[in-house]
Amino acid sequence: MFDKERFVDERLLSVSVKNKGLNYGLGCLDGIRAFWNDEKEQLFIFRLEDHMKRLHGSGKSLFINIPYTVEQLSSITKQLLLLNQVTQDVYIRPICFKGANTLRPDLNDPFNHLAIYTHYTEYEPKPYLKLCISSWTRIGSNMIPPQTKPTAGYMNSALASEEAATNGFDGAILLTAEGNVSEEATANLFIIRDGQVYTPPVSDDILPGITRDTTAQIFMNEMNIQVREQSLTRVELYEADEVFLTGTAMGIKPVTEIDRRVIGSGQVGPMTSKAQEIYQLIVRGNLPSYMNYCTPVYEKEKNFN
Repeated sequence: MFDKERFVDERLLSVSVKNKGLNYGLGCLDGIRAFWNDEKEQLFIFRLEDHMKRLHGSGKSLFINIPYTVEQLSSITKQLLLLNQVTQDVYIRPICFKGANTLRPDLNDPFNHLAIYTHYTEYEPKPYLKLCISSWTRIGSNMIPPQTKPTAGYMNSALASEEAATNGFDGAILLTAEGNVSEEATANLFIIRDGQVYTPPVSDDILPGITRDTTAQIFMNEMNIQVREQSLTRVELYEADEVFLTGTAMGIKPVTEIDRRVIGSGQVGPMTSKAQEIYQLIVRGNLPSYMNYCTPVYEKEKNFN
């Protein structure tokens, strides 16, 4: 049995230091964005149900039962944004983790905590990124499955990001144990070469991102270019005409340098720039053919008083 959802001030919440979800990273999470459209005076949640379906998939794979349906989670998220009268871009974090305060790091107990909260701090708004290849190897499918979003897996991302920052880079690209390009510490990766677009396959230990999928649709439907999934070597990154990252928090972000090697012209590439423009139209509800991805929060006649 689970209690009915409650909306509370985050400053009033606490988790025991004995909580095994906290102690061992026994949880799963997701990340969602909502985008404010000034002209329409509307807040659109982007691909809300797809994100909640992914959260459920993570929970199923990790023996972390999500105590609400996709429909219930979507409704709760809308209520949360309405309650806070959000009228700006916002990041939404659903998280579910083991609730017991027992010592053993097992997944057997059925009692899980679930919370959804909002965050207004965004990634540093750099127009492009300079990355490095990390010395840390990407977690593998038989370790902590990267095709899900386990809280414990982000130690891998954190170590790579810290190494990159220490060495003066904006982020880090992780390789698989076999030496293939996997993804950036918190984002998927694409390259463009000779007019063709490539991205690593799921088998190279990536998270199959929702923004990654949206980007592939942009290239196919709006630019008439098929995205090819294939394993990539680090040298193929260096020799690419354009490189960019995709993720919920950052959207589509160009990369102009990897391991101190200039990518292409060293400027934001034309195909990346075009994809960025279309993505912004989509997420803000300004491209009619993608409106099924945009969940409006407010009724047509809203009242913030």
